[in-house]
Amino acid sequence: MKALEELGRVRLSANFFLRDFLYSEISGFYGLPNVPDDPDLMIAAGRRLCEELLEPIEATFGRIAIRSAYRAPELNAFGNENKLNCARNETSYAGHIWDRRGPQGEMGATACIVIPWFADLYADGADWRAMAWWVHDHLPYSAMEFFPKLAAFNLTWSERPARTISSYIPPRGYLTRPGMDNHEGRHGEWYEGFPPLKMPG
Repeated sequence: MKALEELGRVRLSANFFLRDFLYSEISGFYGLPNVPDDPDLMIAAGRRLCEELLEPIEATFGRIAIRSAYRAPELNAFGNENKLNCARNETSYAGHIWDRRGPQGEMGATACIVIPWFADLYADGADWRAMAWWVHDHLPYSAMEFFPKLAAFNLTWSERPARTISSYIPPRGYLTRPGMDNHEGRHGEWYEGFPPLKMPG
């Protein structure tokens, strides 16, 4: 417990500590530990996620909420086997499982986030694609996956960015990925009125 407590004190960026990403409802409810096997890899991947994606989003839109982030392999496997909204471990490496490299040896990390500033707009009828295109045009993300509740979305940083956006909100499926006609260029017409990108510091 003391080692996990110390791990939680590791500062990943100006505004985020590792403890922010360790909470799991599955872990708490079922009494399963959410502890990394490779803390060094987890920290390295988490720092890139925070510094390159989460900090600019928070600087631009205000405080963000972390819904789900790191999952230990055993915890994620339990969630998948029991249909608790966890993908298979093999597809979660360098995603929600930060301390395993992906299939091409890449480091990566995923956090499911809510942006309250945008959640309020979404509740009033804003299109989820506005936020998707804003991130696409401004930040070096690897993947985004949007969900109906609160317009929460999985946001992934990777050493080998895929640059894909998908959604469970209509229109479901892929919004864009490399090779699609809409992938290149700017999409400012979707997010008129959004604040300009602010970089931390």
